[in-house]
Amino acid sequence: MSSTMAGLIDSHCHLDHFTAEEIPVLLAAAKEANVSGMVTIGTRLARADQQKALTQFSTPDVRVWCSVGTHPDHVEEEPVPSVQVIAACADVPEVIGIGESGLDYFHGEESVRPLQQESFRQHIGAARELNVPIIIHARQADEDIAQILREETEVGAFPILLHCFASSAALAQCVVDLGGYVSFSGISTFPKCGEFREVARTLPADRILVETDSPYLAPVPRRGKRNEPAYVAYTAACIAEVRGQEMADFTSMTTENFYRLFRKAA
Repeated sequence: MSSTMAGLIDSHCHLDHFTAEEIPVLLAAAKEANVSGMVTIGTRLARADQQKALTQFSTPDVRVWCSVGTHPDHVEEEPVPSVQVIAACADVPEVIGIGESGLDYFHGEESVRPLQQESFRQHIGAARELNVPIIIHARQADEDIAQILREETEVGAFPILLHCFASSAALAQCVVDLGGYVSFSGISTFPKCGEFREVARTLPADRILVETDSPYLAPVPRRGKRNEPAYVAYTAACIAEVRGQEMADFTSMTTENFYRLFRKAA
């Protein structure tokens, strides 16, 4: 890892929600907050080219990578892509992960769950084929997420990232047991979310990442504002305090974890 890339990494943001004029300002603010990189996440495979184009905003100080995939909330908007189609979209240097994909039983009707599950498995297949992380969205579907991950791991291993942790400790443990990583967002700073901080406190040091999920879920003390990659520093400070770590040590730890998981980013 070069010295210019040693700051925090926002492992999950949505730069496509910002204008082309705003993004350079966001990157400058990120640099000031000691953020040296971010991953802008795909939510519709049909818009993969848009995600790839956003990586052109990279600067010498702040790197932008991307992922491609279809969010479970959007599986009815386009045909479920095959492993081969997803992998073909992702097999370029700037794409370092697959997703976000997964299961969302909060938003979707029960009738759409089989479609979400089919899409999730196709995305996992592409992650396995390219040996890049599957970036998992999990909402009120912990047991099915865990079952699918276990079944698919039996077919063949693949890198795993459970993003924006707001699930059970059991799902976090399942992901870690399968060799995966867990990323914490601004949710972990909310006063009533102590159970998520407890998971962050107890997880192995080499399995933790941080993110914003911006423009959503701004952390305390920016809660209620539009989130941005610079604010990952607030979440990192919160988790570092919970774990009894110095901020510099926590930054180094999570950034090393990021590069270990996202090997294409090296």
